[in-house]
Amino acid sequence: MRLSDDRISHITHLMVKGLISGKLIEPLQPEEKLFREARRTDAVVRRKIHSLSRTVPEGSSEWSVLHRKYMDEEMRRRKKI
Repeated sequence: MRLSDDRISHITHLMVKGLISGKLIEPLQPEEKLFREARRTDAVVRRKIHSLSRTVPEGSSEWSVLHRKYMDEEMRRRKKI
């Protein structure tokens, strides 16, 4: 299952708003910048998955596991910067 850009944008907005309302992050930057950064991170993760030597169908359980794993790695990497 391939998600459209609108759907990804909607999910990104929900994630950022949830993180802010749950006080897991503080909005030190304008919300729009947070949304762009979340989309950029997701794009990096998707490219990593698509660059694998084997094809992993989007929406499969393997894809979900890889997405979460690479997202965690990317978040840890970005915190060090």
